[in-house]
Amino acid sequence: MEEEIKKILLQIGEDPNREGLINTPTRVKKSYEFLTGGYNVNINNLINNAIFEEKTEGIVLVRDIELYSLCEHHLLPFYGRAHVGYIPNNKIIGISKIPRIVDMFARRLQVQERMTTQIAHALHEVLNPIGVGVVIKAKHLCMMMRGVEKQNSELFTSCMIGEFKTNSVTRNEFLDLIRTGAT
Repeated sequence: MEEEIKKILLQIGEDPNREGLINTPTRVKKSYEFLTGGYNVNINNLINNAIFEEKTEGIVLVRDIELYSLCEHHLLPFYGRAHVGYIPNNKIIGISKIPRIVDMFARRLQVQERMTTQIAHALHEVLNPIGVGVVIKAKHLCMMMRGVEKQNSELFTSCMIGEFKTNSVTRNEFLDLIRTGAT
């Protein structure tokens, strides 16, 4: 990868041997390894048996999970917040695992629409809950820095499964919790 980065630097008219750029190919390689580390994460290893039998009712929501990803079309960042909720079906997951699932999918080349669905379906597969809801709001640098150049645009995506999809009262409760944080 480092040789390819040097070629890119030459293509844009830079000198890869210039003092400030000598170590750039190595830094870029390490950066991409970190930013795409989600490809190397296995959901079962991530969860690490942190699923517990628990008779509980109501929505479990982890709100405002910061996420950073790379747009697969331009390799530019997008960033925002995910809100992930589920209704347990006698099983709960350790709450730190939910942001880890978000990161697992965010740390890949992505489109926000797919990532939202992947997060919801992953949680649904490991817990078999009564319902899952995922809402993501993000800003995309590919829209902000180039192309249409709209700095204040935000993309909202959602994926609703089970009760969140079929029951408007449950869905509205979930969306109200995201908006207000109140019970």
